[in-house]
Amino acid sequence: MANLARSPKSGSDWTPNDLAAYNIRVEYQDSRAFFGIADLPQPHVDDEVMNAPDAAATQRDEPYTLLRTMDLAMAAPYGEESAVDDFAVQLFKMLGYTGRALGRVARTRKDIAFWVCGQERHVKTDVCIMDDSEILDDFPHPLLLVQEDKRHLDQSDPEPQLVAEAIAALYHNNRIRVQALGVPALESRVIPGIIMKGTMPTFYRIPVTTELVRAVQMGEYPEQETVVYAHVPSVPRPARRYSEGMKPLDNRRIVLSCYEAFKQFL
Repeated sequence: MANLARSPKSGSDWTPNDLAAYNIRVEYQDSRAFFGIADLPQPHVDDEVMNAPDAAATQRDEPYTLLRTMDLAMAAPYGEESAVDDFAVQLFKMLGYTGRALGRVARTRKDIAFWVCGQERHVKTDVCIMDDSEILDDFPHPLLLVQEDKRHLDQSDPEPQLVAEAIAALYHNNRIRVQALGVPALESRVIPGIIMKGTMPTFYRIPVTTELVRAVQMGEYPEQETVVYAHVPSVPRPARRYSEGMKPLDNRRIVLSCYEAFKQFL
């Protein structure tokens, strides 16, 4: 693997070969191993979100907006990006991932620069949660990353793209810490990420170190392997997981419970 070719690429161009070239492996886990808990928690959401079959059955604005964007995200027009980003923003708001008390906001199409093989390149997140609640309060930084699976548009693999975004996020955060604030860089950070295919998520814990950031910057093979952990929610009809998404209520309850458990990694 150390002899694999490495070249300066934007995050949208990363492939599984780039993960291998930087000694990165993705390991899928069940919910107990991934979340570190025996049972998934009950989601803290409006009852209508849990029980209304569709937007027409709701009485309040927020559940209506969430379920309507859920339907739109499941019906991507041919050749166009879907409403997945809109749905994710509404979902994070409903689940309490964002808000004034937390100092977090959701951004779409956030551009982040990083260095790959000696050249500056960029990643563009579909959605990210920006955090300004820590020492970086004057410089909001990416806390959670969302990448849509766009294989209905092209053949790109979203998993390497998400990992590239996480590497760029730590580079970006450390550059602000050192250059703007004069505080030490973080040696490592586990960055949570989500890939969304329609409304069905796959959850990721992506450990990024300064060693990995430097290896990507220099185009070198790091000695230390990076193991990314991932979890696909276990729903009642696995073969129809992506075609059904969060529309069926039994699927919805499980997925929302996974989102509730995932909060611990922010």
